Amino acid sequence: MDAALTLLSKYHHGVLDPGSPTPLYHQLYSMLRDCILGGVLEDGSRMPSEKELSTTFKVSRITARRALDDLAAENLVARQRGRGTFVNYHYHPELLNAPLTGALESLEHMGRETKIKVLSLRFIRPPANIADEFGISDEQPLCHMVRIRSNRDLPFAYYESWTLGFDRSIRKQSLEKSPRLELLRKSGVKIARAEQTLSAEAAFPPAAGALGIMPGKPLLKLIRRSFGEDGKQVDHLNAVYNPDRFQYRMSLTLK
Repeated sequence: MDAALTLLSKYHHGVLDPGSPTPLYHQLYSMLRDCILGGVLEDGSRMPSEKELSTTFKVSRITARRALDDLAAENLVARQRGRGTFVNYHYHPELLNAPLTGALESLEHMGRETKIKVLSLRFIRPPANIADEFGISDEQPLCHMVRIRSNRDLPFAYYESWTLGFDRSIRKQSLEKSPRLELLRKSGVKIARAEQTLSAEAAFPPAAGALGIMPGKPLLKLIRRSFGEDGKQVDHLNAVYNPDRFQYRMSLTLK
């Protein structure tokens, strides 16, 4: 199984719906087209064969062939006799900018302009290093979340956070509709300042699977620690970003 098929298998597992009124060939075509236009399948990379698509997505080879035919009709793929089918589209990423400096309201704005999906939401005891960072007993539960953020349905960020102050009544649906900082304020937690560090990190399996990339790909890593008005830490965010779809932009002024 080559890299393209491995990526498709992980990123789009279970995406085809046999019960949908939309024909399976068109579902498969749409999925492959989105992967090409979104840069998931890179220009010049080999497309999965009819047999590979048939096996991976449990469709007939006729269905797989028709999906590839439709892509070829749009010149999104090119067939090469004896070699296979290759992507014929050069992706120009529309990068999402985020300010490195400025008020926390700017982070909320990014939250409203993109989509969030909560993968996990639990109140559990934190590991010792997180408990020490918050200055609490490791027996005291914190709100632990794992989320992904997408821009135009393409995931670009994987978040893991530990938060002190959320009520146990909080639900995934609320976190997917409103910025987390806004919900924290409604819970009575006012963030006065935040500290953050930027570095690089190789994509680890959970993040790679969620972002639709191969493990080991270099990612932008951000750790943000937020503090309340009393100076105590209320949040720890560990985020990794796909640099093909996201960048931090800084504006510097000499005085």
